[in-house]
Amino acid sequence: MAGRKRSRRLGALVGLALVGAAVATELRKPAKDRTWHGSLLGFVPYDLRPPTLERLKASWWSPDDPRILTDRVFGVGWALNVGRLARLAADRR
Repeated sequence: MAGRKRSRRLGALVGLALVGAAVATELRKPAKDRTWHGSLLGFVPYDLRPPTLERLKASWWSPDDPRILTDRVFGVGWALNVGRLARLAADRR
């Protein structure tokens, strides 16, 4: 139980640090060059723009996208492409 609580705290701290790093990355750019989306360390995606229905669908339900993990619609990290998983499951039948 204590180990699980410690893991959650560590996960929250890492997540908070990544969001802070994404904000800092954007604020270091000149205002006209800020896009509020990109990647940290060359591979961890971030997107701090307000989410749109189109981006939600592209991230969470895109069966034709070969990726199972897609960029998050808002925040730092990856989202699960449920559409791709559904397609793979249907193809296995």
